[in-house]
Amino acid sequence: GNTAHYDGVIAALESRGLHVVPAFAHGLDAREAVEKFYVQDGRATIDALVSLTGFSLVGGPAYNDARAAEELLANLDVPYVAAQPVEFQTLEEWDRSARGLLPVEATMMVAIPELDGATGSMVFGGRSAASGNVRDMQVHGERAAMLAARVDRLIDLRKVERRERRLAVVLFNFPPNAGNAGTAAHLAVFESLHRTLGSLKRAGYQVELPPSPQALRERLTGGNAQALGQHGNVHARIPVDDHVRREPWLAPIENQWGPAPGRQQSDGRSLFVIGERFGNVFVGLQPGMGYEGDPMRLLFEQGFAPTHAFSAFYRWIREDFDAHAVLHLGPHDLHESLP
Repeated sequence: GNTAHYDGVIAALESRGLHVVPAFAHGLDAREAVEKFYVQDGRATIDALVSLTGFSLVGGPAYNDARAAEELLANLDVPYVAAQPVEFQTLEEWDRSARGLLPVEATMMVAIPELDGATGSMVFGGRSAASGNVRDMQVHGERAAMLAARVDRLIDLRKVERRERRLAVVLFNFPPNAGNAGTAAHLAVFESLHRTLGSLKRAGYQVELPPSPQALRERLTGGNAQALGQHGNVHARIPVDDHVRREPWLAPIENQWGPAPGRQQSDGRSLFVIGERFGNVFVGLQPGMGYEGDPMRLLFEQGFAPTHAFSAFYRWIREDFDAHAVLHLGPHDLHESLP
């Protein structure tokens, strides 16, 4: 009777046109429920499996049988997403917290399910004082909507022919203008990227493969870079008016960096997307994180908006290039460098 958090996720999935088959597994072993409701004649009858328990697929919090879960998931052969409610704090405490999940939550609800093969961990609900009873579970509407969107995209991706799939690859480049494109400690990034592109091409993806890693680097860092005074090839331009109309976080960005388009990767009339397209693969250089002369400031600001160029870069990948997936290769980037 305390299932408002589950109901909220089901409603979010259904709002995207997905048909949801909920099942409850007693005893913290999901295998019987999966085989009864999601498999027929040895084949999966579902397009994706979403676990909302916050625990491992087989064993729950008491123990984890990752091998049994792996065998079950391999037979299903569909995307498996494990999301979690916050159990050891309220949603309000989680929302205010700088660190988010508590260590026990990160271990039990994120790390252990990953041993099974789960991906896409995120909070979707939890206990909330807003209802008047802190024992009542509530959905976090924005997170549930994001979870539903992710599941929807995973299902769509499986239905797209490999030749039609679009992939964005983002390389670390900080500080810009210092020859740092594609740098990472003890990793040969351009050689790795060249081999990855070759593997994709052999697997049936539409890839225009440069003849060598050096040629790949030159296409990315050369091109029209010198003519436009940039640190790499300008693949696309985003007019200021377009950026102002489409940027949902315009106010906090302008509060931090001034009126659009700002001074980073811009000629005053448009924002530049630095990168190059190789068939259906776009390789881009991540815009600078902000303060070139004081990068540690980003770690201790306690609140920070990305530059116009940074936000526009990822919006262009998501909405204009319409990438099916994004690969951060390096792995240095904003995800690693900030809390």
